[in-house]
Amino acid sequence: MEADQEAIAVLEQLRGTPAIWERIAPGDSHSVALQAALRQEFPAEVVRAALTLTDLRQQARARFTHADEMWFDRTRLEQATQEMVARHKAQRFAACAGKTVLDLCCGAGADAIAIAQHAQVKAVDMSPLATWFAQRNAEVYGVSSNIQTLVSDVEKVDITGQFVHLDPDRRTQGQRQVRLEFGSPGLPYLQALTKTAAGGAIKVSPASNFGGKFTDCEVELVSVSGECKEATIWFGQLRQPAPFRATILPHGASIAGDPWEYRPRIEPLKKYLFDPDPAVVRSGLVDCVGDSLDLRRLDDAEEYLTGETLVDSPFVRGFEVLADLNNNTRDIRDYFRTSPFGQVEIKCRHMSIDADAIRRKLPLPGTEPGVLLFVRVAGKARAIVAKRCG
Repeated sequence: MEADQEAIAVLEQLRGTPAIWERIAPGDSHSVALQAALRQEFPAEVVRAALTLTDLRQQARARFTHADEMWFDRTRLEQATQEMVARHKAQRFAACAGKTVLDLCCGAGADAIAIAQHAQVKAVDMSPLATWFAQRNAEVYGVSSNIQTLVSDVEKVDITGQFVHLDPDRRTQGQRQVRLEFGSPGLPYLQALTKTAAGGAIKVSPASNFGGKFTDCEVELVSVSGECKEATIWFGQLRQPAPFRATILPHGASIAGDPWEYRPRIEPLKKYLFDPDPAVVRSGLVDCVGDSLDLRRLDDAEEYLTGETLVDSPFVRGFEVLADLNNNTRDIRDYFRTSPFGQVEIKCRHMSIDADAIRRKLPLPGTEPGVLLFVRVAGKARAIVAKRCG
């Protein structure tokens, strides 16, 4: 608490020193000469805070539309929900208009700010510095009138009958945790929350062990530009009927279903190979997507799909198959020796390969980009040469 108060005091000094920003040009934050010059005009701790925040704001530009005005430290930026994802989630909280949503473990306030577009929010965090960040960032986004902050242990907040968003701290024991048991609050609290609150969402890592941990809930996997960013556990009045959902941003495409209701339909490799989006894979909805797009699996233990017709869908990325090779170095090198490729992307899901070592051995006489995929086809390892579609 004392460290937080000291940090807040420095940041308040920085807020009251707008002239310092005029002296820091983009990319100059590591200049020794600039640092020395700034210390002649401003307190050393304010200079350090300004230069650190400058770096963080630059890192945040890909994630937040108002990054250049926001406030956070390194830990809160790393933990903050990307604005696009936060806005997507917040759309469900529109059902809470006229009510107050508790945003527990609010951090820098990214989720609170998005939800505040639809409802009143009480942002709660044990750290006074975190709630300070949330307040400042709410001002940046023009929603401060819809957000109150509270410094408290979230487990002491009465959530009975409330609408709740929770982002558990995954940096316990000095490192990032994946297992839900090691987060804070821990798994028993998360499970009880889904039964006690009126409804809401729990943000967890897409790599976490959420499977089978939450009954009567919906698990939504969200990806942004081909990277799975978050798993959201929806519960109570804000959940939807299907147990799993995959959502692809920025497209806004979403597909939901029960993985146990689908069975792999396997066929030989056809003209096109399709790589499902990571959110589709992590949600277990590969066969659901396959059925909806009339595609088939290559193997019951392989997520790659195949079809005779090119499919334009945000749920899959298409590759035109050029060659189906034996998985041995000689055949692969022989093919590439006369290929038009000057660079090659190597992809694999369930086979152990050394992509860098393979790439170094490939003769690449041409200039075009190609793709080499190591996949199982009807139980046998194959090397598929392809090119990306679109």
